[in-house]
Amino acid sequence: MADFINKWIQGLDRTRKVTFGKISQFLGASEISSETWDDLEAMLIQADLGIDTTQSVIAAVQKTIIDEGITSTDELQEILKQELLSRLDPAPEINLDQTIPAVILLVGVNGSGKTTSAAKLGKRFANDGKKVLLAAADTFRAAAIDQLQEWGTRLNLPVIAGQPGGDPGAVAYDAVQSGVSKKMDVVLIDTAGRLHTRFNLMEELKKVHRVVEKALPGAPHAVWLVLDATTGQNALQQARIFKDSVKVNGIILAKLDSSARGGMAFAIQKELGLPILYAGLGEKPEDLQPFDREAFIQGMFARS
Repeated sequence: MADFINKWIQGLDRTRKVTFGKISQFLGASEISSETWDDLEAMLIQADLGIDTTQSVIAAVQKTIIDEGITSTDELQEILKQELLSRLDPAPEINLDQTIPAVILLVGVNGSGKTTSAAKLGKRFANDGKKVLLAAADTFRAAAIDQLQEWGTRLNLPVIAGQPGGDPGAVAYDAVQSGVSKKMDVVLIDTAGRLHTRFNLMEELKKVHRVVEKALPGAPHAVWLVLDATTGQNALQQARIFKDSVKVNGIILAKLDSSARGGMAFAIQKELGLPILYAGLGEKPEDLQPFDREAFIQGMFARS
């Protein structure tokens, strides 16, 4: 358990030093004043909670402070941590045993970290004893195909890939059929990055979704949106459109270790109501960790 918490503390080092660590230092042993709330509000917005979420958090904390007669900022910090914790849903248990294979579609914008996340998920599931097949359906970028094949070789995971410029739907279809015939437990499909503002690209992604369902009725069994934590509030608009277009039902928060902010996790929960399933806390395969709200809060406020 200590190693697990330490991984979160190390992974959130930048977030802690730049934003939440400042909040922790600011809320020392002093009296609460009107300036306290102004400064705290500014810090939470800087931490990427967003204005609406920040104001809601401040209002809730102020009410608790008044109701309980708290006057010191160190006690305020504990109230703040509990309030933030209450705004994160526990990550649901990932059940991959309901169908063989379980087909998971990974979607997101260019550069969000989908391909790397696909490989890391594959390694995680393989470590759990699952037979995993990776599908390189990002045919628009030859580098993405090469990248996933390299990951497959490193991690000893089979990869289905098409030709650069080929039909991504055909790759996805072949991968699902291969997964069925070979009795794989999981098929992870890495799709091309889609600019959420480009209608034709989103329509192409919808087509991949439909093709997968034709290959195996009921598939995809999960559609996970990979969000780059470094993009902050911009990721919210991306997520809304993907959610509406391809029935996203879970979030992977990639590059959390590279972000100076972590507050977008709260905005995602408030604005989208989607569970955060995994968080990227480093570059190694084992650094993709199941999202743990307690470890997340502890990592952000830990004493450096």
